[in-house]
Order: sequence, then C-alpha cells, then structure tokens
Amino acid sequence: MIKPFQFKEFTVQQDRCAMKIGTDGVLLGAWAPIKESVTSVLDIGTGTGVIALMAAQRCQAEIIDALEIDADAYEQAVENFEESFWGDRLFCYHASFQEFVEEIEETYDLLISNPPFYVEEYKSSNLKRDIARFEDALPFEHLLIGGAKLLSDQGQFALILPYKEEEEILTIARQVGLFPQKITRVKGTPSSAIKRSLLLLGKEQQDFESDELIIESSRHEYTEAYINLTKDFYLKM
Repeated sequence: MIKPFQFKEFTVQQDRCAMKIGTDGVLLGAWAPIKESVTSVLDIGTGTGVIALMAAQRCQAEIIDALEIDADAYEQAVENFEESFWGDRLFCYHASFQEFVEEIEETYDLLISNPPFYVEEYKSSNLKRDIARFEDALPFEHLLIGGAKLLSDQGQFALILPYKEEEEILTIARQVGLFPQKITRVKGTPSSAIKRSLLLLGKEQQDFESDELIIESSRHEYTEAYINLTKDFYLKM
C-alpha cells in the first residue's frame, strides 16, 4: 500500500499515479513566482495534482486548472482536489495537451509544468511510469508552442527540466516568442553537477535574473535556501 503524502495544508493520495511525489514537482510548485495579479493558473501534466494544490495554497487565483492525460492519474487528481480546502477553485481536465490547446480559447496568467522528459536512466519495467517520464509523450516543441498560445500577454510559464536540455529549450522557446525571465539552476550538493533548470518564460524580451539553488549542504542536511523555499509545504521543514 502506497501511503498518502502529507503536506502542511493538504494531503496527496498517490497510489494510482505512475509518478509519485518527488523533489522536482515540489521544487517547481514552491519556486514558480506568482504575481498578485494572477487570476488563472494551468498545471500541465498534473499527475497527483500536487503543483496545482501548491498554487491554490499560495495564491487567491479564482481559476486553477489542471490537465492530465492518464485516466488513473486524472481520477486521483480530482480526488485530491475535492479533499482539499480549495476544491471550489481547482478543476482537472482529462485530455492530451494538444487536444486542450485546440479546444480552449481562454488564456492563463500562469502556466506551470513538470513535463515528461526522456532520460535513459528512467527506463523501467513500469510502462505507465515510462510514459509519464518520456519526452515523446509530450515533446518540448508541443509544450512550448501550446504554451505560447495559452499564455496571456503579461503571463509567465514556469517549468523544470534536466539542465542538459536548457539550451535547446531556450532556443525553441525564443522561436515561438517566449523569452527567459528567470533561471535557477539546481544542484543536489555543493560539489555535485547541476542537475535541473527551473525556467520562467514570458512573452516580453528582457534582462533576466539567473541564480543557483543547492538542496543539501551534506547528506540529509538541507540548505537554508531550500528550507526557506519549501517550509510552507513540507511537514518537517
């Protein structure tokens, strides 16, 4: 039996989801800047719904939508939304991103995505997990082209991806009219290589801030920066 994941203000059931609660999703949900003016949020590929739930905890946006293609994950996200304090603001669509982009005419002030990406070491005997992880389930080009269409003029698009993909993603983003507004590169420890990039994209070309986040100073010793980022969510922070 896979236990629910308990956060400070909500609980996430995850037994029916291929992708369980992990560092990437929580990191993105905590890091994504949310302006006071944000009235609508879309979590693309919501899985358990954790990022949408974090957004609901963090802001007063009236519309917090989520999108999930997998039927089991979709049902679990709906359950997690209904059990939360913010069920009246949370809604999950069961569709592919491509279908959603074609059907929806509204735009969003904030898009957030912990997208599936293909990395050899993630190959496993669990096909559903692999589909959740593999980039060909949602190519980055589709994500960025669709994101540009769904984003309001002053909106922002926050996503997390492997650091080695950063340059390619930024090239594609610029081609579809999305430009970096902030980049945070993530390392597990001070001596380890950069593993992830947190990107904030928008439609305005501007000078952007870049910084680095280190998660642990040593084994199981979290850095002050990581604690400050996630302490509103993790029980033991």
